[in-house]
Amino acid sequence: MNRITGDYRAARVSGEEVRAFIPRPLPPVDPPLILHETLQILLSKANIAVGRLAVAGKMVPSSDWFIYGFVRKEAVISSQIEGTQATIRDVLEFEATQKTDRPDDVHEVCNFIDAISYARHEIARPRGLPLSTRLLCEAHKRLMKGVRGADKRPGEIRSSQNWIGGTRPGNARYVPPPADEVPGALAALDRWLHMEDPLPPLVRAGLAHVQFETIHPFLDGNGRIGRLLVTLLVEHWGLLDAPLLYLSLALKRHRDEYYTRLSAVRTDGDWEGWTAFFLECVREAADDGVNTAEKLHSLLSRDRQQLLNQSGVTISAIRLLDQLPSHPIVTLGRVMKILKTTKPTATKAIESLRKAKILFETTGRQRDRVYAWKNYLTLLTGESEEPDLRAAVRK
Repeated sequence: MNRITGDYRAARVSGEEVRAFIPRPLPPVDPPLILHETLQILLSKANIAVGRLAVAGKMVPSSDWFIYGFVRKEAVISSQIEGTQATIRDVLEFEATQKTDRPDDVHEVCNFIDAISYARHEIARPRGLPLSTRLLCEAHKRLMKGVRGADKRPGEIRSSQNWIGGTRPGNARYVPPPADEVPGALAALDRWLHMEDPLPPLVRAGLAHVQFETIHPFLDGNGRIGRLLVTLLVEHWGLLDAPLLYLSLALKRHRDEYYTRLSAVRTDGDWEGWTAFFLECVREAADDGVNTAEKLHSLLSRDRQQLLNQSGVTISAIRLLDQLPSHPIVTLGRVMKILKTTKPTATKAIESLRKAKILFETTGRQRDRVYAWKNYLTLLTGESEEPDLRAAVRK
């Protein structure tokens, strides 16, 4: 492919001469990106998978249940790509108990959840910020608040040169554009996102992700914001009514190819190769989402029947079961708040779900006990069922 996607400029970083890459504005030109037959087939499969995901998201009684789990799963995996060790269980347990053995890592994940929620709320708000650099900066401010990288200007476009990979600028895998080129590159990206373009939305989302990663506008946190951008665009352009498509797991599975495809765009102008890879990841992520939605619907139906088969089941127990998709780990105090009820009523509801083998006590303690919807956690994480959940709860 003989296409130039950017220009190089000599820069001096930490005493070393480097070649910083300045991307040309989207869309690709000279030649333009053409969706040949193979890409058309991949696009069709990806669109069908996203359509199935939209339907699957409406299968469950409340889309909030679906969103709750998906947002947290994405926050965990996207953060793991950047080096955190927190698991989904760690995050859910912290939300239930405010206790964790991994406070720094869990804080990073919770910040990402806050950044996702903030960005979606702003886009939906009549007078909220539109999908733009300014919105991404505000999301970045929340992402980096009080965590590793908090000293690297959260919410602010960088004013110094950065680099990716390597032990120093001289052996970096990639050197993004000089700081003085970043505002203009971001402004061009903003304009392209809001202008008419004949390229299909999924293809455009993929191009936007590469452009953002290539600009690398922040000193830290670019990867998570770049992946969040795809989720926001898919919802913004009406492919989904809710943030159900998350690519982090697919990108984590194919990490080496991901970096190879990004590099090939910059060095060889291979937007076609990137687009094929991206569409495959979209299809994979959507299929993962459909599979999870179907299993969640089935699990909830099965557990409801299991609970109703118990003698003496109360309305409070049924209400608690209905709340478990957005509260899969609970304490007695939390159940009292969820159900807005008394301690005896909450205790009886928990015991009903325990007898039905829906909730499991995870601490082995007599006081400050914690209860987990074990089958849901296994479903959400995609892991094999763990025989001992006590290790998952921090005393």
